Amino acid sequence: MAIKLTDVAKKAGVSSTTVSRVINNYGSLSQKTINKVHVAMEELNYQPNSLARSLQGKNTQLIGLIFPTIAHPFFGELVEQLETKLFERGYKSILCDSSQNKEKERNYLKMLAANQVDGIVAGSHNLGIEEYEMVELPIISFDRYLADNISIVGSDNYQGGYIATETLYKNGGRKIGIIAGSNVSDSPTNDRLNGHLAFLKEVGLEPNIFYFAPFENSLALKKMKIKQILLNQNIDSLFCTDDLTATLVINICRELNIDIPSQLKVIGYDGTQFMQNYFPDLATIVQPIQEASDLLVDLLIQRITQPEIPLEKTYKLPIKVLTGRTV
Repeated sequence: MAIKLTDVAKKAGVSSTTVSRVINNYGSLSQKTINKVHVAMEELNYQPNSLARSLQGKNTQLIGLIFPTIAHPFFGELVEQLETKLFERGYKSILCDSSQNKEKERNYLKMLAANQVDGIVAGSHNLGIEEYEMVELPIISFDRYLADNISIVGSDNYQGGYIATETLYKNGGRKIGIIAGSNVSDSPTNDRLNGHLAFLKEVGLEPNIFYFAPFENSLALKKMKIKQILLNQNIDSLFCTDDLTATLVINICRELNIDIPSQLKVIGYDGTQFMQNYFPDLATIVQPIQEASDLLVDLLIQRITQPEIPLEKTYKLPIKVLTGRTV
């Protein structure tokens, strides 16, 4: 049987009104009374009704997190940091894995709005979701354009692409290629390619750009495409715009007896703690996950508590290069 507010009141020896005032932090109550109510709630495992609180004009203390997949090390670490920091600030998180599925993401967005969460952090990869324009909730985006009124937090992708290519060049790379993903999302991450091209233009090198089409998301197709690149393209260096693709390249090079870095130099992008622990040889561009999560949480809470204060359109965080043994 569900525990009711009246059960808490009886257990604490106070009125239901007093319990409600403790839950909603309303009115003047002695610390002794507050403690009694909290003890009773804990002993009965009573959970306040977040929806009922929202109907009363109270915050639900719930935040929605919409990301493509936490199976990816970068998003997994970012979501872990966000959940921890939000909990420390008194918020609980609802995680929505959009799985690069537009309809799934649209339904999650509607669900979060219906449950009247206090705000949303989104790192969506899907295009054409008009609901972001219409949802009247505080939203902060990670590295994705969602709507004109939604601020974006991310690393300096242009500088990251530039420095990654510069690192390959400084280590002798002259026929430098890039695996740039599908590049179809309207995303600041596309600036990794722009930074790459800017450096090549400065030093007078021709670009070699390889894309994964949207239908080439499966591991088997990616491996086939990478093998074709390595066998058929005249390159001595490869910039992969994420670390997982870089590790695939390295593994396939081993299969093909291509020596790294003497025959092919490889650099990735993301630099998660997971990759640094398990693939320490990989040269990569490190995104500041901790700083990004701090800023995402701070900006979202500011939007929730002080909506009248304007935010910048874009917040760019500095990256750094981690020089491994693959360049």
